[in-house]
Amino acid sequence: MGNASGTIVNVDILVPNQTRYLGLMGNIAEQVAKELDVFTGDRDTLAYHLNLAVTEAMVNAIQNTSPDDAKKAVRVCMHIEDENLCIRVYDHGQGFDLNAVPTPDFEELNERGRGIFLIRALMDSVDYRKTECGNVLEMRKKLT
Repeated sequence: MGNASGTIVNVDILVPNQTRYLGLMGNIAEQVAKELDVFTGDRDTLAYHLNLAVTEAMVNAIQNTSPDDAKKAVRVCMHIEDENLCIRVYDHGQGFDLNAVPTPDFEELNERGRGIFLIRALMDSVDYRKTECGNVLEMRKKLT
């Protein structure tokens, strides 16, 4: 996975639009974190954070996809770009306004918006936009 000039990571995975694949994708994100030789911080913490962020992003993607589109896949891409680990999670739903997601009330157990709040807390930047390939939640983590 690595070479003399640093790790090259280019992961592009399609999984069915089902929650049973959350653990698999979280584990893949953890393994990517453990292979990043350019990262100098706490690797175990990074692995845990990436697992959480990818899992939450996938939950969002699945929730945003209408039941009619249940056969559509969720696409997760991870690569290194300008000393950032860039993770993109694509969905085929209606989309949402990232800036309109309220900070959750943690007294309410079923509060929507908790996933986005967590992702924002764990990652260095979060963006959500429509593309030709569907909606994409883009998360970046600085590696240096």
